[in-house]
Amino acid sequence: MSNNEKPKQKVGFTIIKDDPTDGHKGYGIGSLSLENVSPLFIDVAEQEAFIDIGAMHARSQVEKGIKFTTNREDSAGGKDYWLIWITIDFNPEGPYYAGVTACEMVVNREKRRGYKILADHVNRMDKSMKRRILVDNMDAPSKRVLAEYLRSHNPEMWQRSSEQLHNELDV
Repeated sequence: MSNNEKPKQKVGFTIIKDDPTDGHKGYGIGSLSLENVSPLFIDVAEQEAFIDIGAMHARSQVEKGIKFTTNREDSAGGKDYWLIWITIDFNPEGPYYAGVTACEMVVNREKRRGYKILADHVNRMDKSMKRRILVDNMDAPSKRVLAEYLRSHNPEMWQRSSEQLHNELDV
């Protein structure tokens, strides 16, 4: 493989392994599981979307080797990313994109510095798990990348998703 070829990445969403309410009515009914959340990055400049499960613990390829601060100036001149938390749920028709929230991130590889507000990333992951749609903070080109990714990943899941998601990503 030559140096300018990118390795093919396996891309997929984490799907709930089993129904927590299946067969018993005890502890844990209705509790949220991290198993149905997937972190999707959007590289704003490249207009690319890719899954990196490492983001669940702030260990994605984008984040590795970077010291993050809440001061934008520390990462000035860096690359803009969106970290999108996508939660999949099931309705009688099948799985759908239930929660979709976007977090801002800037990474300056040269300086080994990045900008993100960890509390915002945690809160938005939580809101995604609670089936909320929060993408109004995104720029229009990145919304188009996200909509196209969700549509092409699974057209049926996209169709079953909320009108709110469709409307907010229709740019």
